[in-house]
Amino acid sequence: MADKDELGRAGEDRASRYFEEMGFTVLARNWRCRAGEIDLVVADRVSVVVVEVKTRRGEAFGHPFEAIDTRKRARLWRLAVAWTGAHRDAVQGRRLRIDAIGLTGADPATARLEHLVDVEVP
Repeated sequence: MADKDELGRAGEDRASRYFEEMGFTVLARNWRCRAGEIDLVVADRVSVVVVEVKTRRGEAFGHPFEAIDTRKRARLWRLAVAWTGAHRDAVQGRRLRIDAIGLTGADPATARLEHLVDVEVP
């Protein structure tokens, strides 16, 4: 596995633990369909949350959230709709939203974690 892939996987692990500590249940990791891939899907009693995780060793190439542009947000919403269509029972009565986790630091286990709640619709 490439170093970049290992960094991303470690960031997803950290984000997963973060949501579990907040009381969420992880419903899916790295869910794929023709439209792309969702890093995480988590849920609590109120919401089903599609989570985009961006992990960077530093900000030399920009803040992790800068990688979530208008096109990426639109794709995330398409993926969220595809996931909910395939998992209707998991969504029942819950609000769907998209969040982003940005991790910045040499080691994802100790990196600065930022949580952007409810990424706006493009």
